[in-house]
Amino acid sequence: MDARLQQYEDKMRKTIEYLEADYSSIRAGRANPHVLDKLRVDYYGTPTPIQQVGNVTVPEARVIQIAPWEKSLIKAIEKAILTSDLGLNPSNDGSVIRLVFPELTEERRKDLVKDIRKRAEEGKVAIRNIRRDGNSFLKKLGKEDVSEDEIKQLEDQLQKATDKFVKEVDVLMEKKSKEIMTV
Repeated sequence: MDARLQQYEDKMRKTIEYLEADYSSIRAGRANPHVLDKLRVDYYGTPTPIQQVGNVTVPEARVIQIAPWEKSLIKAIEKAILTSDLGLNPSNDGSVIRLVFPELTEERRKDLVKDIRKRAEEGKVAIRNIRRDGNSFLKKLGKEDVSEDEIKQLEDQLQKATDKFVKEVDVLMEKKSKEIMTV
């Protein structure tokens, strides 16, 4: 890819990385510690990720166990989980917190797949917006000392990059949808 277009390809790649991270936070009926990535616990007045205040493990397929390094954090961790949009009820035995993931119903699976498709479409729109910005940049180049043929080649390169990343979004969407429906 031409160096003048590299920044646009990098932005498209970041969109894919964001989508992958977003998909990893969708729970698929089995325990995935990444669902806790966005949760913050009040640790001495500082919002801190749960992974930094305790040990997060997956002892069974549908259970996440959080062992805080300080017992006083149990209430704060429970509060963070309850106020989140995870829809899970933590249980604790005084030293560890357990999150049990219920089996997904068929209706819930279909809702998750709809959400996955919606997020994929948002990713595609973001990629197309990056392409639009790149095309605007190329139009400005056209007003300078760059030939029409060179502009056309650069536009083709930008379109190929856009097509490649849109295909990646489709592959990610299909993979995550299949994972949800076969759990």
